[in-house]
Amino acid sequence: MSSSSRAPSWLRRFAPLLGGFALSLAMQLSAHAADLRVGFMPGPYRDAFTNGIEPQLKKLGYTVKYVEFSQGVQPNDAVERGQIDANIFQHTLYLNATNKQQGFDLVPVVHVPTPPMGLYSQRHKSLDTVPDGATVTLPSDPVNAARALNILAGIGWVTLKPGVSPISVSERDIVANPKRLKLVPLEAAQAPRSLADADIAAVQGNFAIASGLKLTEALKLENMTLPYVNVVAVKRSNENAKFAQDIAAAYQSAEFQRFFRANPAWAGYRLPDYFSQ
Repeated sequence: MSSSSRAPSWLRRFAPLLGGFALSLAMQLSAHAADLRVGFMPGPYRDAFTNGIEPQLKKLGYTVKYVEFSQGVQPNDAVERGQIDANIFQHTLYLNATNKQQGFDLVPVVHVPTPPMGLYSQRHKSLDTVPDGATVTLPSDPVNAARALNILAGIGWVTLKPGVSPISVSERDIVANPKRLKLVPLEAAQAPRSLADADIAAVQGNFAIASGLKLTEALKLENMTLPYVNVVAVKRSNENAKFAQDIAAAYQSAEFQRFFRANPAWAGYRLPDYFSQ
């Protein structure tokens, strides 16, 4: 006689239900411990995530898979399509602009430490030695071009129209160029390479770090305001998902703050407002 035939009749009747419950529980546990796919562009964000965030997520049962991208819209497209769960590379102005342009529906869940954009040069040791008519490369996308132009305006090299939208500013909004700068827009990732030919390059912080430039070597760093502090982005439908909440909690933890402040390579970053003073 088999063991199942010796079982009480009431247990035999509930066995299918118990089996279904066990399968459901196993699926829930598997989903919790499933791979977490996170996308990055070149720069410092993956390093901070790998060493400061992933150890916390592993304790919660996550396994992290990293996906690298080379162009700005690709990480957002991958999140929108569900190919990755989150990305870390952009500020909210860029996120909102690509949402509008591409029809995405992504949202930020937490700010992350962000290196500012800066003016760099291989030819000049200070801003005072940059001659009139100098060549300046700057990002070609409007959002980050605005950041570069605002740096130039802040040091008095150009004057912009008052009240210009930060997501649509361009060279057309320059009303004065007393230094007669030659402004050359180019793909943001190419800015570090342009240092070989240009007098000045406006380089986004992530690309500066990725190319070996130090924030302390910049001739001028932007005064980074909150809209330009980078974020972790997810699909709106995942805004309150447990994985999104766990990532946000890991960044906001005292453990991550101690880890980040202890690394001298990250001096000069704009820290999120939740960092303790």
